[in-house]
Amino acid sequence: MEKRKLTVRVPTDVLEGAKQYARENRTSLTRLVSEYLRQLTPQGDFLTDTPIVRRLAGTLSRDVSVEDYREYLEEKYGREA
Repeated sequence: MEKRKLTVRVPTDVLEGAKQYARENRTSLTRLVSEYLRQLTPQGDFLTDTPIVRRLAGTLSRDVSVEDYREYLEEKYGREA
């Protein structure tokens, strides 16, 4: 994917808030802006493309089934999920 440079002028407080958010979420301003702009023009499966889904992808073993998760919830909360 070809990338291009973009200059954007925003109020200082907005920029500082965005920088802090990026630091806290271990990402960059470039990625934040790119993800926001990508959401304005939906392409493909919107759930697959969301940052949280991408961040969580691969955190569970492929051996974990839906039934395993149900059993975990039942054990954790003491009732059927």
